[in-house]
Amino acid sequence: MITDAWWAPYLFIAIAGWIATDLWRWLGVLAGNRLKEGSETLNWVRAVATALVMAVTAKLIVFPTGTLEHSPLWLRIGAAGIGFVAFLASGQKVLVGVIAPIAILAIGLVFLMYW
Repeated sequence: MITDAWWAPYLFIAIAGWIATDLWRWLGVLAGNRLKEGSETLNWVRAVATALVMAVTAKLIVFPTGTLEHSPLWLRIGAAGIGFVAFLASGQKVLVGVIAPIAILAIGLVFLMYW
């Protein structure tokens, strides 16, 4: 029987995960095509999306897992702050905003390891 196969739970998770996320993505595309560019609804959607991304980012900074969990909080917050300043100073180039905090974290971790 198919449910006795070792791969059946993985297939179920993949299908259920796909349906749970893609359904909402397609509904968002359909609804988004009907919104006017400067509408209050679209502004609200953008604000919620930005808030969700920032909440996840803050959670990763304050409550990290893995290797980052062993780094001090001041280093993580400092790297994020310097990365944000570098992002703004570079004319809002995303690549700079990603590379700068990674470099600060790496340098800080190496410095802490040998001091």
